[in-house]
Amino acid sequence: MKKFLSLGLVLTVVFGFSACGKKALPKLDFFCGAAVKVPMEEIIVNFEKETGVEVNVIYSGSGNLLSQMEITKRGDVYLCGSPDYVIIGEEKGLLVKGTSRRGTYLVPAIITPKGNPKNIKCLDDLAKKGVRFGIGNPETVCLGLYCAELLDYNNLLEKVMANTVVFAKGCASTANLAVLGKVDAILGWRVFKAWNPEEVELIEIPGERIPRLSYNAIAVGSFVKNRKLADKFINYVLSAKGKQIFKKWGYISDEGEARKFAPKAKIGGCYKLPDKYFKIIGK
Repeated sequence: MKKFLSLGLVLTVVFGFSACGKKALPKLDFFCGAAVKVPMEEIIVNFEKETGVEVNVIYSGSGNLLSQMEITKRGDVYLCGSPDYVIIGEEKGLLVKGTSRRGTYLVPAIITPKGNPKNIKCLDDLAKKGVRFGIGNPETVCLGLYCAELLDYNNLLEKVMANTVVFAKGCASTANLAVLGKVDAILGWRVFKAWNPEEVELIEIPGERIPRLSYNAIAVGSFVKNRKLADKFINYVLSAKGKQIFKKWGYISDEGEARKFAPKAKIGGCYKLPDKYFKIIGK
């Protein structure tokens, strides 16, 4: 009996120490813009398999993500669909200054439901009577802010906003407006066609009408728990492996290739919604 008790005590101690000594998997909180959700899901799976790191990812509009980071005091890595939101994030103290790096480039296009029922051929057609237009909310979605700039640059902001019937909450939901036929057209990124090749049509926008090309920016969050791990993840996303996955889904990693669509367009910088926008929507 004494031997049995002694053995039981030994096993308890051994397994007790083993359980206590077992390290939990490292975790990373990643706040990611919905513009790259499709390829990023694949990249994250590969990263987790190769490193054993658990990535807790939240997809949403770039502005919404910053708000969530501010409220929850979380966020190791942040990725947005345009550099505008990096500037906002740094000004709010939510991102570590100087850590932002370029990801893939985003080129705008007009996207319609399959068959292009309203026969949209150019930006001006978005202002025609009877056209139902959809846009990402310019106040919280990087795509929406960019599209407002595009319309403003072409003196179409007031006319096209008058046809706006939906303000989407993110890139994916903006793309779905065309997929589901909820609108006659949206302004989106070219990659939306690669997401849903059988459900939508893509209408090119001439380069001279594009004021600025956007790009995904990825940066370290101010609430980072493990800076070394955050840098490792960012390096993986921007690595040759990551770029290959982005390319498979129609994203552009090379600046020269992106410039072919709009040779004179700016890259980077930011755009602030003008006062007239708020007057147009009644705010």
